[in-house]
Amino acid sequence: MYKRSDIWRGSVDPDSADRGRGLRMATDRERPVRGVPADRRLTRRDLLVRGAGAAGALAIGPILAACGGNGGEEGGGGGLSSPPSDGSAVALNDLVAAAKDEGAINTIALPPDWANYGEIMQAFQSKYGLKLTNATPNASSSEELEAVKSLKGQDRAPDVLDVSPAFAAQGKDESLFAPYKVSTWDTIPDSLKDPDGYWVGDYWGAVAFGANLDVVSAVPTSWEDLKNPSLKGKVAMNGDPRTSGSAFAGVFAASLANGGSLDDITPGIEFFAELKKIGNYIPVDVTPGSVAKGETPVTIDWDYLQLAYTGEFASQVTWKVGVPTDGEFGNYYCQAINGAAPHPFAARLWQEFCYSDEGQLLWLKGYSHPVRFQDLSDRGVIPQELLDALPPAEQYANIQFPNAAQTDKATKAIQQQWASKVVGA
Repeated sequence: MYKRSDIWRGSVDPDSADRGRGLRMATDRERPVRGVPADRRLTRRDLLVRGAGAAGALAIGPILAACGGNGGEEGGGGGLSSPPSDGSAVALNDLVAAAKDEGAINTIALPPDWANYGEIMQAFQSKYGLKLTNATPNASSSEELEAVKSLKGQDRAPDVLDVSPAFAAQGKDESLFAPYKVSTWDTIPDSLKDPDGYWVGDYWGAVAFGANLDVVSAVPTSWEDLKNPSLKGKVAMNGDPRTSGSAFAGVFAASLANGGSLDDITPGIEFFAELKKIGNYIPVDVTPGSVAKGETPVTIDWDYLQLAYTGEFASQVTWKVGVPTDGEFGNYYCQAINGAAPHPFAARLWQEFCYSDEGQLLWLKGYSHPVRFQDLSDRGVIPQELLDALPPAEQYANIQFPNAAQTDKATKAIQQQWASKVVGA
């Protein structure tokens, strides 16, 4: 599936693309942090172990309860007269009280079956008693920014956003966001947050292959494997790389495996042109439905979406997942607060929840890589059952992340070449 029509978000905007949403990454902090790219490449030690399986499969409830919403008890007294910009400077109970006075929060572009957002939204509502309205679950990052602009001043405007890095940068440049540093700010890698607090990375994923073993014999292990004659008419991506983030990431990964680099995505475009010419690549969007029905037996998509299918459709298909041994590529999404949010206190409480131990573990449970993984690991709060359910860390040892300039260059190349070389091939 792909979350919104983001090009990158999976991708295209490249940011916008898929929750597949497109991406750009800042430089890493000096000390590599697990779950954060160092020099845009993760060492084995820095790998972020993936999220854990199907909802309810792991006993993390007691640990989540112990974590609390802010890694500590809700403080007392005070009251807030205006929305804060620094979560560490206010008592959580004051923020909770102010949010409850507002009574609601508006999210946007959060597919319930994407990165465990369904459980995250429900947990937030249950914990704080706020009414949560999630508009346009599959909207793209660009559509999220448009909603901020077009709905300004209206009660139904989004309070918080989840966009790809490119759109996060755009939102800051256009003064659409309000700065806010959550109380756990110091445990988030510098490379995954805006220094002024206008946006902050939430989770990242890597391009992976998924395969229906009821239709094909094995999960491809390399990009070259996708050219096997036995896969004719069986290989698909999560959208079009010109508008889908995950598909954009897939082309970038293919480029890395075929002589390209983070500075040159053209070999990836040419790879898909060849794959289509031999009949293996089919321009059919991968969705949960296409996977369950066996219509897309071999898929190229984010690992956390692929892994979720293994449990979700266990009774329908034999689904297996693997990160390719070549062309390892990753990207992330970002949280931001609407500068004109109709519920500004609830918006900040949402971020506190997402970046608390509880919120981070819920993302991990959904197979995505939360940005505070290293801190959670260092403090020993990740359930062993969760860790045991994850794929081998070695699969993520060579993941590469593009920076903003590289993403922009690749986006332009896709827009200029995809139609003539692939669509029209």
